Order: sequence, then structure tokens, then C-alpha cells
Amino acid sequence: MQGRSLAVLIHRIFLLLMLALLSGCMQPQFVDKPYPRWGKEFQVSGSTDTGEEATPSQSLLLRVMSPPTENPPVGCLLLVHGMNEHIGRYEDVARFFSQQFMVAGFDYYAHGLSNPVLQQADRALSDGAGRQDVSDAYLAQTALDDLEPMRRDLDRAINETVRICDMQYKKNKPVFIVAHSLGALVTASYMLQPQAADGPVSRIAGVVFLGPGFAVSEVPGWRGWLANPLIKLSFHAETHFLHPHDEPLPVLIFNQLVSLLTVPVLDGMFEVLSWPGIRRFATPSAPGWVVDYLTDSAQEKASLREDGWIIRRSLLRYVKGIESEIVQFRRHMDGFSTPYFLIYSAHDPITPAWGSKDFIHATIHNHPDNAYRALSQSRYHQHLFLTEPLRSRLLHDIEQWLNKRVQTLQQKEK
Repeated sequence: MQGRSLAVLIHRIFLLLMLALLSGCMQPQFVDKPYPRWGKEFQVSGSTDTGEEATPSQSLLLRVMSPPTENPPVGCLLLVHGMNEHIGRYEDVARFFSQQFMVAGFDYYAHGLSNPVLQQADRALSDGAGRQDVSDAYLAQTALDDLEPMRRDLDRAINETVRICDMQYKKNKPVFIVAHSLGALVTASYMLQPQAADGPVSRIAGVVFLGPGFAVSEVPGWRGWLANPLIKLSFHAETHFLHPHDEPLPVLIFNQLVSLLTVPVLDGMFEVLSWPGIRRFATPSAPGWVVDYLTDSAQEKASLREDGWIIRRSLLRYVKGIESEIVQFRRHMDGFSTPYFLIYSAHDPITPAWGSKDFIHATIHNHPDNAYRALSQSRYHQHLFLTEPLRSRLLHDIEQWLNKRVQTLQQKEK
């Protein structure tokens, strides 16, 4: 019992120190301009997991940008954003792909206009009100102890994208997904779930993964000396918790003991720190180093810092849920059979390269069109927001892969 009490005490100290080092200043957050819309908006109908009709706070808007009328699309494409950002940032990306594809995008559960606080602020600004306080937008993450609400939204978005694609153009146009970071994890885990053979998901002809969230973060610099051992310990414990990995018996016993001591303690602490009242001071703000690793563009960095629609705090229940989802996904990722093109940066600390490498090693031979590109000198996470000429090269690489998939499918139809 004394050993267990000591382990609990050590973990509490580590966690408190990590929070102290990684938390930014808890500054109020405001928006003073309406949400950055693009394309045509479609209200997505649907029901909650209880079977009831979705309420306004659960509403989902799909925005669609179509090619010029003289250029019928070769397919349809769904853009999927990453953690704490929003699809409004992707107008230029949508415009690029809309030269050949019908492009759709949406905000995940608790993000953008799918977040009730941000949704209300947008309505107020559109009605002429002054700037709005959106500091509490992160509280919508309360339900995200796993990613199931986000997978449900992805399912609704895919269904609506296919419906609009078929309504506006001939049926059976190929559908693609371009997914970034956490959105890539949600997409990949969703695609691994059992699907109806003739459902809308069967129309997905390929997925582009950009900096996919297949690994836990590795904090750079001096903060990492404290945070990374705890992150690695927690991930190791989650990975081995009640799941042997064919280790030698002494290693197996050690891993199970570490897991049995660590997982319940950390799960409990992250849950308590997410309770009302406590979460007001225990929820960390995004540390300053994150923006420096998102992009090499000074203009884009300034835009990120000024964008009030990006959520600046992450409820610890949400963070812990993401870690658990990564662990679950890695256990089954070798079954991923949808063709993919994956781009990752070798020195990205936000979604480290080892997660992408493990996924590629496990799946590259699952389909002949699977491909990847490693940016061996890059540390930046958001590949579609880099400076020129690399940004354009990556966009054209993606476009080339998509066109290859379209050609392959056309040849099969002949």
C-alpha cells in the first residue's frame, strides 16, 4: 500500500508541474468579426445518439464550393480540419481543389459553428452587436472523453456530401477526404468501423492524411524535459493496460503492474481536473510554441494568433480521450484498407513522425495506390498553410494523387 501511495503522489506532482509549465496565461478570448464563411451553406439534418432530432447546439453546417460551370467535376472532396481549429480557415484550400472537384467542409463537434458558444457569438455579430466573449467555448469539449461525437459528425458530413454530389452531378462520382491532424485520426478510426456495403462510405475512393494524429505529442525545448516523460509513461501504460504484447514474462508482469497503477490514477486525475469549478484554472491554454510549429509563414502565424474562432484551451478530459483513441487505433490500424496518400514532417512535435511511420509500415501494402511523402527537413504541422513554393508543390502532389485515383477508377469502369 505504501508503494502505491508513493506512485500516486509522484504522478500528482508530475501532473501539477506539467500543468504549471505547459499552461499559457488564461487570457479572455473575443471575436469581433463574423465567422469566415465560404461556399454555399447546407443545413445537415440528422438525429442524436438517442434518436431525437438534432437541436441547434448540435446542428451541422456543410459548406460547399463547386467548380466553374464549364468544368464538370471529376469527383467530390470533403475537407476535415484538426484539433481546436475550424473549417473557415480553409477557403483558399477549397478554392484550389474546386477547380476539379466539388469541395465540401464542416466544423466538428465543439468546433467552429458546431460549438454553441461560437455559434451564438456569430449570430450576435451578424446582428450588429459588438465583440463577443468566447472564453468558455472550450467547455463544449466536456462530452469528448472519446471521439465518438466527432465520428458521428463525420458520418453526417459524408452522407450529406454524397447526397449533394449525386444531386448536382451524375451518380457514382468518386468521393475523397482530405483530413488534417486530429481530423485524420477521426477519419481513419471511422473508416475502420463496420460499414454498410452499399452505404455512402463505400463511395470513398481515397483519403489524404496531412500530419495525421497517429502519435501523442512530444513537447519541444526545455518544457519537454518535464512533460515528455509523463506523456510517454501515460501512453505506455494505456498501450499495455490489459493488453499483453507477447513480451517475455518478466516484462509482461512489469508492464501490467505499471499500467494497473498508472492508468486509473491518471484517468481519475484528468477527470477530476475537468470538473466544473476546477477546470476553470486546471484547463491549460495552448502554449506559445504551438504556433511556431504549425507553419513557417509569418503572415499565417499572425493570422493564427488573431483568429478568435480557434479554441485556445483544451479540457484535460478531451486530451486524455485523444490519447486513448490513439492507443485504440494503433491496435487495429493494420486493417485500414482505403487507398491513402500521407504527408508528414520528420520533426513535427505536435504529431510526431513515428506515428505516421508505424501506420505506413502496417498498411502500405494494403492497396497498390497507397503512397506517402516525408518532409525530412520540416518541423511544421499544417502543410496546407506553409510558405511558397512548398505549399503549392504539396497541393499539386495531392491533386496528382487524386487524379491518379480517378483514372484508376475510370479504367476499371471500362
